[in-house]
Amino acid sequence: MKIEIWSDVVCPFCYIGKRKLEKSLEKYPFKDKIEIEWKSFQLNPDQVTDPSLNSLEYLSKSKGWSMSQTLQITQQVMDMAKNEGLEFQMDKTVVANTKNAHRLIHLAQESSKGSEMKERLLKAYFNEGINVDDADALLNIGLEIGLEESQIKEILNSDKFENEVERDIYESRQLGVQGVPFFVLDRKFGISGAQPDEVFDQTIEKAWNEYKKENPELEIVKGNPNDSCEIDGDC
Repeated sequence: MKIEIWSDVVCPFCYIGKRKLEKSLEKYPFKDKIEIEWKSFQLNPDQVTDPSLNSLEYLSKSKGWSMSQTLQITQQVMDMAKNEGLEFQMDKTVVANTKNAHRLIHLAQESSKGSEMKERLLKAYFNEGINVDDADALLNIGLEIGLEESQIKEILNSDKFENEVERDIYESRQLGVQGVPFFVLDRKFGISGAQPDEVFDQTIEKAWNEYKKENPELEIVKGNPNDSCEIDGDC
């Protein structure tokens, strides 16, 4: 069964929602049969990268909030993150456009490393204060998870996977996605936002039960082992 997740690298609720999904999947014996596909979504596709600003300063200026208001609002988000074992360093976060990060996730997914890349980028942004639009930083992150240097550089020096990023964003509009994270389970059930744990538990179980009905496993009736030939040629 496939779970598609629309999210952005600089979205705190996307990191929180990722942890909630992972925690829920750990409860089920079928977790290894779930395929995760990361879909691109940009909260601000026109964002200009500015390493001199952190997200608190940016929010304060763009929303017209005082810094005390900004700190109060973001503290609530940080408390939610802490409940999921995440320690956000919001004062270190670098204001950055995320298109290149999303293109790198698409590259990683070709090697079944999409979840590793997503996790590493989220950690880089929320915990390490790394500019996730910086070419050298993205190169190092890609190398950390085992991607080929030549492939990473090809992405960063071209527009490869831009169409895939735009296609994901267009698809999100077709599905009516208004915000992220947005989880689509087997194209039948959706979860919008970092919902309470029971919502993830109930929806995953419901989706899996529906999936099993439509994709039943072959039941094998085993007979006498002397009635068949084995793969190694023994009969």
